[in-house]
Amino acid sequence: MELTIRSPTNVEEGKKRLPAQFAEPVRPDLIKRAVEAVWSHDRQPYSADPRAGKKASAKLSRRRRKYKGAYGKGISRVPRKTLSRNGTQMMWVAAFAPGTVKGRRAHPPVASKDWRQKINTKERRKAIRSALAATVNKQFVAAHGHVLPAHYPFIVSNTFEALDKTKAVTQALEALGFEQELVRASRKKIRAGRGKMRGRRYRTAAGPLIVVGGDCKLLKAAKNLAGIDIKEVSLLNALVLAPGAVPGRLTIFTANAIDKLTKEKLFA
Repeated sequence: MELTIRSPTNVEEGKKRLPAQFAEPVRPDLIKRAVEAVWSHDRQPYSADPRAGKKASAKLSRRRRKYKGAYGKGISRVPRKTLSRNGTQMMWVAAFAPGTVKGRRAHPPVASKDWRQKINTKERRKAIRSALAATVNKQFVAAHGHVLPAHYPFIVSNTFEALDKTKAVTQALEALGFEQELVRASRKKIRAGRGKMRGRRYRTAAGPLIVVGGDCKLLKAAKNLAGIDIKEVSLLNALVLAPGAVPGRLTIFTANAIDKLTKEKLFA
């Protein structure tokens, strides 16, 4: 598959053949598995207080002639604490055991649980290749909700990586036909539910992904644009290529990124 190379001013400068990584069949099941593996590494362990429900002294002896003992009282072997007493007659109340008032939980979550999911290296690379193939498929990208220019997909020339101002990056993207996509990605929506009380008040759509060949000025210039992600090609994963585990993110590759994919055979 060949794509046209366009300058930041939307002038066609030639064509370039895509490497074999883009020929992979799109496998949504593999992509979802790889995305969930990435998500799992960001999951924060949680638990209750390890001593929750265990702070009451609920030791009750059943031996005879034991002070405060329950020998011969005809009560079940539930852990109990002394609530009050009248002489040698004790008033007990069940405690500590699950199902009792203020007792411990039967199977509480523990912070020591490892939430990380493992995925085979070949499977992970295949998922990334599958997600790469979806980024140059116009049907998948349109189904993802992006607003596409008529000449998509295409490659941007290396002069795009030399842009060092956010304003210049915005002008270049508008010239390439992504003006409506930038507006879509900048819209904020108030999250439904309790998440808006927990530091996640707004939701924004995933906008274009810019993939560059290596360290360049564009990495700093474009990182502040709303909804836009910018990554070096060697640092790609299934999550940035398919946010929400849905293949077909609008992706802008520079010529350097395509050359590096071909030369180093990344994710092959």
